[in-house]
Amino acid sequence: MNTSTPVDPLRQVKALLRATSGHFLEMFDFILFGFYAPHIAKAFFPASSEFASLMLTFATFGAGFLMRPLGGIILGGYIDRVGRRKGLIVTLMMMAIATLIIAFTPSYASIGVVAPLLVLIGRLLQGFSAGAELGGVAVYLAEMATPGHKGFYVAWQSVAQQIGVIIAALLGYAINAWMAPDVISAWGWRIPFGIGCLMVPFLFLIRRSLEESDEFLARRTRPGTRDIFIQLGSHVGVVLTGILLVSMTNVSFYLLAVYTPTFGDKVLHLSTSDSLLAALAVGVSNAFWLPIMGALSDRVGRWPVLIGFSALAITTAYPAMLWLIGTPDFAHLVIVSLWLSFLYSGYNGAMYIALAEVMPPEIRTAAFSLAFGVSAAVFGGFTPAIATWLVHVLDNKAAPGIWMSIGAVCGLTASAIFARQMARRAAAHSNQRNAAGAAIRS
Repeated sequence: MNTSTPVDPLRQVKALLRATSGHFLEMFDFILFGFYAPHIAKAFFPASSEFASLMLTFATFGAGFLMRPLGGIILGGYIDRVGRRKGLIVTLMMMAIATLIIAFTPSYASIGVVAPLLVLIGRLLQGFSAGAELGGVAVYLAEMATPGHKGFYVAWQSVAQQIGVIIAALLGYAINAWMAPDVISAWGWRIPFGIGCLMVPFLFLIRRSLEESDEFLARRTRPGTRDIFIQLGSHVGVVLTGILLVSMTNVSFYLLAVYTPTFGDKVLHLSTSDSLLAALAVGVSNAFWLPIMGALSDRVGRWPVLIGFSALAITTAYPAMLWLIGTPDFAHLVIVSLWLSFLYSGYNGAMYIALAEVMPPEIRTAAFSLAFGVSAAVFGGFTPAIATWLVHVLDNKAAPGIWMSIGAVCGLTASAIFARQMARRAAAHSNQRNAAGAAIRS
Protein backbone atom coordinates (compact mmCIF):
# COMPACT_ATOMS: atom_id res chain seq x y z
CA MET A 1 0.00 0.00 0.00
CA ASN A 2 1.40 3.35 -0.98
CA THR A 3 1.60 5.40 2.22
CA SER A 4 1.79 8.70 0.31
CA THR A 5 -1.77 8.44 -0.93
CA PRO A 6 -4.81 8.82 1.32
CA VAL A 7 -6.60 5.64 2.33
CA ASP A 8 -10.18 5.23 1.15
CA PRO A 9 -11.98 3.10 3.80
CA LEU A 10 -14.76 2.10 1.40
CA ARG A 11 -12.22 0.94 -1.17
CA GLN A 12 -10.48 -1.13 1.52
CA VAL A 13 -13.73 -2.81 2.58
CA LYS A 14 -14.65 -3.62 -1.02
CA ALA A 15 -11.20 -5.10 -1.59
CA LEU A 16 -11.61 -7.28 1.51
CA LEU A 17 -14.97 -8.59 0.31
CA ARG A 18 -13.79 -9.24 -3.24
CA ALA A 19 -10.66 -11.04 -2.12
CA THR A 20 -12.29 -13.25 0.52
CA SER A 21 -15.45 -14.14 -1.44
CA GLY A 22 -13.87 -17.10 -3.21
CA HIS A 23 -12.23 -18.28 -0.01
CA PHE A 24 -15.68 -18.39 1.55
CA LEU A 25 -16.86 -20.77 -1.20
CA GLU A 26 -13.78 -22.96 -0.76
CA MET A 27 -14.39 -23.42 2.97
CA PHE A 28 -18.15 -23.76 2.52
CA ASP A 29 -17.64 -26.76 0.23
CA PHE A 30 -14.91 -28.29 2.37
CA ILE A 31 -17.00 -28.05 5.52
CA LEU A 32 -20.07 -29.53 3.83
CA PHE A 33 -18.03 -32.58 2.86
CA GLY A 34 -17.13 -33.08 6.52
CA PHE A 35 -20.62 -32.35 7.83
CA TYR A 36 -22.23 -34.88 5.51
CA ALA A 37 -19.44 -37.47 5.58
CA PRO A 38 -21.71 -40.29 6.87
CA HIS A 39 -24.27 -39.65 4.08
CA ILE A 40 -21.56 -39.27 1.43
CA ALA A 41 -20.09 -42.54 2.67
CA LYS A 42 -23.39 -44.34 2.10
CA ALA A 43 -23.94 -42.73 -1.31
CA PHE A 44 -20.49 -43.22 -2.84
CA PHE A 45 -18.42 -45.55 -0.64
CA PRO A 46 -20.51 -48.54 0.47
CA ALA A 47 -18.42 -50.98 2.50
CA SER A 48 -18.80 -53.97 4.79
CA SER A 49 -18.71 -51.82 7.94
CA GLU A 50 -19.65 -48.28 8.89
CA PHE A 51 -16.09 -47.63 10.09
CA ALA A 52 -14.60 -48.73 6.74
CA SER A 53 -17.11 -46.67 4.76
CA LEU A 54 -16.43 -43.56 6.85
CA MET A 55 -12.66 -44.05 6.57
CA LEU A 56 -12.93 -44.26 2.77
CA THR A 57 -14.90 -41.01 2.76
CA PHE A 58 -12.42 -39.18 4.99
CA ALA A 59 -9.54 -40.60 2.94
CA THR A 60 -11.15 -39.07 -0.18
CA PHE A 61 -11.55 -35.82 1.74
CA GLY A 62 -7.86 -35.97 2.62
CA ALA A 63 -6.80 -36.90 -0.92
CA GLY A 64 -7.78 -33.44 -2.11
CA PHE A 65 -5.10 -32.03 0.14
CA LEU A 66 -2.42 -34.03 -1.63
CA MET A 67 -3.02 -31.72 -4.62
CA ARG A 68 -2.53 -28.55 -2.59
CA PRO A 69 1.28 -28.47 -2.76
CA LEU A 70 1.10 -28.91 -6.54
CA GLY A 71 -1.54 -26.19 -6.81
CA GLY A 72 0.54 -23.99 -4.52
CA ILE A 73 3.57 -24.20 -6.80
CA ILE A 74 1.80 -24.03 -10.18
CA LEU A 75 -1.08 -21.67 -9.45
CA GLY A 76 0.86 -19.79 -6.76
CA GLY A 77 3.66 -19.16 -9.25
CA TYR A 78 1.05 -18.08 -11.80
CA ILE A 79 -0.33 -15.53 -9.31
CA ASP A 80 3.18 -14.21 -8.59
CA ARG A 81 3.77 -13.87 -12.33
CA VAL A 82 0.50 -12.47 -13.76
CA GLY A 83 -1.03 -10.80 -10.72
CA ARG A 84 -3.32 -11.44 -7.76
CA ARG A 85 -6.54 -10.53 -9.58
CA LYS A 86 -6.18 -12.85 -12.58
CA GLY A 87 -4.91 -15.73 -10.48
CA LEU A 88 -7.72 -15.53 -7.93
CA ILE A 89 -10.33 -15.56 -10.70
CA VAL A 90 -8.80 -18.80 -12.03
CA THR A 91 -8.89 -20.47 -8.59
CA LEU A 92 -12.55 -19.49 -8.15
CA MET A 93 -13.50 -21.04 -11.50
CA MET A 94 -11.78 -24.31 -10.57
CA MET A 95 -13.55 -24.46 -7.22
CA ALA A 96 -16.88 -23.89 -8.95
CA ILE A 97 -16.32 -26.84 -11.30
CA ALA A 98 -15.40 -29.08 -8.36
CA THR A 99 -18.54 -28.06 -6.48
CA LEU A 100 -20.71 -28.94 -9.48
CA ILE A 101 -19.10 -32.38 -9.76
CA ILE A 102 -19.72 -33.30 -6.11
CA ALA A 103 -23.24 -31.87 -6.05
CA PHE A 104 -24.54 -33.72 -9.11
CA THR A 105 -22.63 -37.01 -9.29
CA PRO A 106 -25.11 -39.95 -9.13
CA SER A 107 -24.72 -42.47 -6.32
CA TYR A 108 -22.73 -45.71 -6.40
CA ALA A 109 -26.00 -47.62 -6.72
CA SER A 110 -26.76 -45.75 -9.96
CA ILE A 111 -23.46 -45.73 -11.86
CA GLY A 112 -21.18 -48.03 -9.87
CA VAL A 113 -17.47 -47.35 -9.40
CA VAL A 114 -17.63 -44.25 -11.63
CA ALA A 115 -19.39 -42.42 -8.77
CA PRO A 116 -16.56 -42.50 -6.21
CA LEU A 117 -14.06 -41.77 -9.00
CA LEU A 118 -15.93 -38.59 -9.96
CA VAL A 119 -16.13 -37.51 -6.33
CA LEU A 120 -12.40 -38.12 -6.00
CA ILE A 121 -11.75 -36.02 -9.12
CA GLY A 122 -13.88 -33.23 -7.65
CA ARG A 123 -11.90 -33.33 -4.40
CA LEU A 124 -8.57 -33.34 -6.26
CA LEU A 125 -9.64 -30.30 -8.30
CA GLN A 126 -10.78 -28.55 -5.13
CA GLY A 127 -7.43 -29.26 -3.52
CA PHE A 128 -5.48 -28.03 -6.55
CA SER A 129 -7.32 -24.70 -6.65
CA ALA A 130 -7.29 -24.28 -2.87
CA GLY A 131 -3.52 -24.75 -2.93
CA ALA A 132 -3.12 -21.23 -4.29
CA GLU A 133 -6.44 -19.63 -3.28
CA LEU A 134 -5.49 -19.36 0.37
CA GLY A 135 -1.97 -18.07 -0.26
CA GLY A 136 -3.14 -15.70 -2.98
CA VAL A 137 -5.75 -14.12 -0.74
CA ALA A 138 -3.43 -13.86 2.28
CA VAL A 139 -0.68 -12.21 0.23
CA TYR A 140 -3.15 -9.83 -1.44
CA LEU A 141 -4.60 -8.73 1.91
CA ALA A 142 -1.10 -8.22 3.33
CA GLU A 143 -0.16 -6.07 0.34
CA MET A 144 -3.28 -3.89 0.42
CA ALA A 145 -3.37 -3.42 4.21
CA THR A 146 -2.64 -0.07 5.78
CA PRO A 147 0.67 0.19 7.69
CA GLY A 148 0.52 -1.22 11.21
CA HIS A 149 -2.69 -3.17 10.55
CA LYS A 150 -1.56 -6.09 8.41
CA GLY A 151 -2.44 -8.69 11.03
CA PHE A 152 -5.95 -7.30 11.36
CA TYR A 153 -6.51 -7.22 7.58
CA VAL A 154 -5.15 -10.70 6.86
CA ALA A 155 -7.20 -12.18 9.72
CA TRP A 156 -10.35 -11.45 7.71
CA GLN A 157 -9.36 -14.23 5.36
CA SER A 158 -9.94 -16.66 8.22
CA VAL A 159 -13.16 -14.85 9.10
CA ALA A 160 -14.40 -15.66 5.58
CA GLN A 161 -13.67 -19.31 6.34
CA GLN A 162 -15.74 -19.11 9.51
CA ILE A 163 -18.66 -17.52 7.68
CA GLY A 164 -18.55 -20.55 5.39
CA VAL A 165 -18.67 -22.78 8.49
CA ILE A 166 -21.57 -20.80 9.97
CA ILE A 167 -23.70 -20.88 6.83
CA ALA A 168 -22.94 -24.56 6.25
CA ALA A 169 -23.92 -25.37 9.85
CA LEU A 170 -27.13 -23.33 9.62
CA LEU A 171 -28.12 -25.08 6.39
CA GLY A 172 -27.32 -28.44 7.92
CA TYR A 173 -29.35 -27.69 11.02
CA ALA A 174 -32.33 -26.50 8.94
CA ILE A 175 -32.24 -29.56 6.68
CA ASN A 176 -31.98 -31.85 9.70
CA ALA A 177 -35.03 -30.16 11.23
CA TRP A 178 -37.15 -30.22 8.06
CA MET A 179 -36.28 -33.62 6.60
CA ALA A 180 -36.42 -37.18 7.83
CA PRO A 181 -33.03 -38.92 8.25
CA ASP A 182 -33.67 -41.34 5.38
CA VAL A 183 -34.54 -38.45 3.04
CA ILE A 184 -31.36 -36.59 4.01
CA SER A 185 -29.31 -39.72 3.39
CA ALA A 186 -31.00 -40.32 0.03
CA TRP A 187 -30.70 -36.83 -1.49
CA GLY A 188 -31.19 -34.08 1.10
CA TRP A 189 -27.46 -33.77 1.79
CA ARG A 190 -27.00 -32.52 -1.80
CA ILE A 191 -29.10 -29.38 -1.19
CA PRO A 192 -26.31 -27.31 0.46
CA PHE A 193 -23.92 -28.26 -2.34
CA GLY A 194 -26.54 -27.10 -4.84
CA ILE A 195 -26.85 -23.81 -2.97
CA GLY A 196 -23.08 -23.46 -3.24
CA CYS A 197 -23.39 -23.85 -7.01
CA LEU A 198 -26.00 -21.07 -7.10
CA MET A 199 -23.58 -18.74 -5.29
CA VAL A 200 -20.89 -19.12 -7.94
CA PRO A 201 -22.12 -16.51 -10.51
CA PHE A 202 -22.52 -13.89 -7.78
CA LEU A 203 -19.08 -14.61 -6.30
CA PHE A 204 -17.52 -14.53 -9.77
CA LEU A 205 -18.98 -11.07 -10.45
CA ILE A 206 -17.62 -9.83 -7.14
CA ARG A 207 -14.12 -11.13 -7.77
CA ARG A 208 -13.99 -9.86 -11.37
CA SER A 209 -13.93 -6.31 -10.01
CA LEU A 210 -10.97 -7.03 -7.71
CA GLU A 211 -8.26 -4.38 -8.07
CA GLU A 212 -4.61 -5.36 -8.35
CA SER A 213 -2.52 -4.51 -5.28
CA ASP A 214 -0.32 -1.41 -5.50
CA GLU A 215 2.69 -3.37 -4.24
CA PHE A 216 2.44 -5.90 -7.07
CA LEU A 217 1.96 -3.17 -9.70
CA ALA A 218 5.05 -1.38 -8.40
CA ARG A 219 7.19 -4.50 -8.84
CA ARG A 220 9.55 -4.11 -11.81
CA THR A 221 10.33 -7.78 -12.37
CA ARG A 222 8.06 -10.85 -12.34
CA PRO A 223 9.54 -14.32 -11.77
CA GLY A 224 9.29 -16.92 -14.52
CA THR A 225 8.58 -20.58 -13.83
CA ARG A 226 12.27 -21.47 -13.69
CA ASP A 227 13.00 -18.53 -11.37
CA ILE A 228 10.24 -19.64 -8.99
CA PHE A 229 11.65 -23.17 -8.67
CA ILE A 230 15.19 -21.85 -8.19
CA GLN A 231 14.12 -19.44 -5.45
CA LEU A 232 11.97 -22.06 -3.74
CA GLY A 233 15.01 -24.33 -3.66
CA SER A 234 17.22 -21.61 -2.23
CA HIS A 235 14.66 -20.88 0.52
CA VAL A 236 13.80 -24.48 1.36
CA GLY A 237 14.58 -23.96 5.06
CA VAL A 238 12.03 -21.16 5.33
CA VAL A 239 9.41 -23.26 3.54
CA LEU A 240 10.03 -26.30 5.76
CA THR A 241 9.75 -24.22 8.92
CA GLY A 242 6.61 -22.65 7.48
CA ILE A 243 5.12 -26.13 7.09
CA LEU A 244 5.55 -26.69 10.82
CA LEU A 245 4.15 -23.23 11.59
CA VAL A 246 0.92 -23.97 9.72
CA SER A 247 0.43 -27.41 11.29
CA MET A 248 -1.26 -26.03 14.41
CA THR A 249 -3.74 -24.13 12.23
CA ASN A 250 -4.54 -27.05 9.95
CA VAL A 251 -5.00 -29.65 12.67
CA SER A 252 -7.14 -27.35 14.83
CA PHE A 253 -9.34 -26.07 12.01
CA TYR A 254 -10.23 -29.42 10.50
CA LEU A 255 -10.62 -31.01 13.90
CA LEU A 256 -13.06 -28.33 15.02
CA ALA A 257 -14.84 -27.37 11.82
CA VAL A 258 -14.97 -30.67 9.93
CA TYR A 259 -14.68 -33.46 12.49
CA THR A 260 -16.89 -32.01 15.25
CA PRO A 261 -20.27 -33.09 13.74
CA THR A 262 -19.00 -36.63 13.14
CA PHE A 263 -17.39 -36.76 16.59
CA GLY A 264 -20.57 -35.60 18.29
CA ASP A 265 -22.71 -38.03 16.30
CA LYS A 266 -20.59 -41.18 16.06
CA VAL A 267 -18.36 -40.94 19.16
CA LEU A 268 -20.39 -39.06 21.77
CA HIS A 269 -23.72 -40.33 20.37
CA LEU A 270 -25.36 -36.92 20.49
CA SER A 271 -28.06 -35.88 18.06
CA THR A 272 -27.07 -34.53 14.66
CA SER A 273 -28.70 -31.20 15.53
CA ASP A 274 -26.61 -30.87 18.70
CA SER A 275 -23.41 -31.63 16.77
CA LEU A 276 -24.24 -29.06 14.10
CA LEU A 277 -25.06 -26.44 16.73
CA ALA A 278 -21.67 -27.06 18.33
CA ALA A 279 -20.01 -26.54 14.94
CA LEU A 280 -22.04 -23.34 14.51
CA ALA A 281 -20.84 -22.10 17.91
CA VAL A 282 -17.24 -22.76 16.83
CA GLY A 283 -17.72 -20.74 13.64
CA VAL A 284 -19.21 -17.77 15.51
CA SER A 285 -16.46 -17.91 18.14
CA ASN A 286 -13.71 -18.02 15.53
CA ALA A 287 -15.22 -15.15 13.53
CA PHE A 288 -15.28 -13.06 16.73
CA TRP A 289 -11.76 -13.80 17.96
CA LEU A 290 -9.76 -13.89 14.71
CA PRO A 291 -9.68 -10.15 13.88
CA ILE A 292 -9.08 -9.34 17.55
CA MET A 293 -6.07 -11.65 17.64
CA GLY A 294 -4.81 -10.31 14.32
CA ALA A 295 -4.95 -6.79 15.76
CA LEU A 296 -3.23 -8.04 18.95
CA SER A 297 -0.36 -9.35 16.84
CA ASP A 298 -0.05 -5.87 15.30
CA ARG A 299 0.38 -4.46 18.80
CA VAL A 300 2.62 -7.00 20.59
CA GLY A 301 4.22 -8.86 17.68
CA ARG A 302 3.47 -12.11 15.87
CA TRP A 303 5.77 -14.46 17.75
CA PRO A 304 4.66 -13.83 21.36
CA VAL A 305 1.05 -14.54 20.28
CA LEU A 306 1.99 -17.68 18.35
CA ILE A 307 4.22 -19.08 21.11
CA GLY A 308 1.68 -18.33 23.84
CA PHE A 309 -1.32 -19.95 22.15
CA SER A 310 0.56 -23.00 20.88
CA ALA A 311 1.84 -23.60 24.43
CA LEU A 312 -1.72 -23.32 25.76
CA ALA A 313 -2.91 -25.86 23.20
CA ILE A 314 -0.17 -28.32 24.16
CA THR A 315 -1.10 -28.19 27.84
CA THR A 316 -4.91 -28.04 27.64
CA ALA A 317 -6.23 -29.77 24.48
CA TYR A 318 -6.12 -33.36 25.72
CA PRO A 319 -7.29 -32.56 29.29
CA ALA A 320 -10.23 -30.66 27.81
CA MET A 321 -11.19 -33.67 25.70
CA LEU A 322 -10.89 -35.96 28.75
CA TRP A 323 -13.26 -33.66 30.62
CA LEU A 324 -15.70 -33.81 27.71
CA ILE A 325 -15.87 -37.59 27.46
CA GLY A 326 -16.36 -37.76 31.24
CA THR A 327 -19.73 -36.05 30.72
CA PRO A 328 -20.53 -36.40 26.99
CA ASP A 329 -23.47 -34.04 26.69
CA PHE A 330 -24.26 -31.05 24.51
CA ALA A 331 -23.24 -28.41 27.08
CA HIS A 332 -19.81 -29.96 27.62
CA LEU A 333 -19.27 -30.34 23.87
CA VAL A 334 -19.98 -26.64 23.33
CA ILE A 335 -17.75 -25.53 26.22
CA VAL A 336 -14.79 -27.62 25.05
CA SER A 337 -15.34 -26.62 21.41
CA LEU A 338 -15.37 -22.93 22.36
CA TRP A 339 -12.16 -23.28 24.36
CA LEU A 340 -10.38 -25.07 21.53
CA SER A 341 -11.71 -22.50 19.06
CA PHE A 342 -10.24 -19.74 21.25
CA LEU A 343 -6.84 -21.46 21.06
CA TYR A 344 -7.17 -21.87 17.29
CA SER A 345 -8.26 -18.26 16.74
CA GLY A 346 -5.53 -16.87 18.97
CA TYR A 347 -2.88 -18.73 17.04
CA ASN A 348 -4.35 -18.31 13.56
CA GLY A 349 -5.00 -14.60 13.98
CA ALA A 350 -1.23 -14.09 13.95
CA MET A 351 -0.14 -17.06 11.85
CA TYR A 352 -1.30 -15.99 8.37
CA ILE A 353 0.42 -12.63 8.43
CA ALA A 354 3.53 -14.10 10.09
CA LEU A 355 3.87 -16.68 7.32
CA ALA A 356 3.40 -14.02 4.63
CA GLU A 357 6.04 -11.78 6.23
CA VAL A 358 8.78 -14.42 6.42
CA MET A 359 8.43 -15.50 2.78
CA PRO A 360 10.60 -13.95 0.00
CA PRO A 361 8.62 -11.09 -1.62
CA GLU A 362 9.27 -12.15 -5.23
CA ILE A 363 7.75 -15.61 -4.73
CA ARG A 364 5.60 -14.85 -1.72
CA THR A 365 2.42 -16.49 -3.03
CA ALA A 366 4.17 -19.64 -4.28
CA ALA A 367 6.25 -20.07 -1.11
CA PHE A 368 3.31 -19.32 1.20
CA SER A 369 1.04 -21.67 -0.75
CA LEU A 370 3.62 -24.47 -0.88
CA ALA A 371 4.22 -24.35 2.88
CA PHE A 372 0.50 -24.23 3.61
CA GLY A 373 -0.31 -26.91 1.04
CA VAL A 374 2.24 -29.42 2.30
CA SER A 375 1.15 -28.84 5.89
CA ALA A 376 -2.49 -29.24 4.88
CA ALA A 377 -1.67 -32.51 3.12
CA VAL A 378 0.30 -33.91 6.06
CA PHE A 379 -1.55 -32.50 9.05
CA GLY A 380 -4.86 -30.96 8.03
CA GLY A 381 -6.69 -32.86 5.32
CA PHE A 382 -6.27 -36.24 6.97
CA THR A 383 -7.14 -34.93 10.45
CA PRO A 384 -10.71 -36.35 10.37
CA ALA A 385 -9.36 -39.73 9.25
CA ILE A 386 -6.53 -39.64 11.81
CA ALA A 387 -8.93 -38.65 14.60
CA THR A 388 -11.34 -41.44 13.61
CA TRP A 389 -8.44 -43.93 13.51
CA LEU A 390 -7.00 -42.82 16.88
CA VAL A 391 -10.35 -43.17 18.63
CA HIS A 392 -10.78 -46.65 17.10
CA VAL A 393 -7.24 -47.99 17.66
CA LEU A 394 -6.58 -46.49 21.10
CA ASP A 395 -10.16 -47.09 22.21
CA ASN A 396 -9.95 -43.57 23.65
CA LYS A 397 -12.64 -41.04 22.82
CA ALA A 398 -10.37 -38.19 23.91
CA ALA A 399 -7.66 -39.19 21.40
CA PRO A 400 -8.35 -36.23 19.02
CA GLY A 401 -6.91 -34.01 21.76
CA ILE A 402 -3.59 -35.85 21.38
CA TRP A 403 -3.50 -35.03 17.66
CA MET A 404 -4.21 -31.34 18.34
CA SER A 405 -1.37 -31.27 20.88
CA ILE A 406 1.02 -32.75 18.31
CA GLY A 407 0.06 -30.01 15.86
CA ALA A 408 0.65 -27.43 18.58
CA VAL A 409 4.13 -28.82 19.30
CA CYS A 410 5.00 -28.31 15.62
CA GLY A 411 3.62 -24.76 15.72
CA LEU A 412 5.54 -23.89 18.89
CA THR A 413 8.78 -25.25 17.43
CA ALA A 414 8.42 -23.24 14.21
CA SER A 415 7.42 -20.07 16.07
CA ALA A 416 10.51 -20.31 18.27
CA ILE A 417 12.76 -20.84 15.21
CA PHE A 418 11.28 -17.91 13.29
CA ALA A 419 11.31 -15.66 16.36
CA ARG A 420 15.02 -16.33 16.83
CA GLN A 421 15.76 -15.74 13.14
CA MET A 422 13.82 -12.48 13.07
CA ALA A 423 15.55 -11.28 16.24
CA ARG A 424 18.94 -11.96 14.63
CA ARG A 425 17.93 -10.09 11.47
CA ALA A 426 16.71 -7.12 13.51
CA ALA A 427 19.96 -7.07 15.49
CA ALA A 428 22.06 -7.28 12.29
CA HIS A 429 20.02 -4.50 10.68
CA SER A 430 20.44 -2.34 13.78
CA ASN A 431 24.20 -2.92 13.79
CA GLN A 432 24.40 -1.96 10.11
CA ARG A 433 22.47 1.25 10.76
CA ASN A 434 24.69 2.10 13.73
CA ALA A 435 27.84 1.43 11.69
CA ALA A 436 26.57 3.59 8.84
CA GLY A 437 25.70 6.37 11.26
CA ALA A 438 29.15 6.20 12.84
CA ALA A 439 30.82 6.34 9.41
CA ILE A 440 28.82 9.44 8.49
CA ARG A 441 29.65 11.17 11.78
CA SER A 442 33.34 10.42 11.37
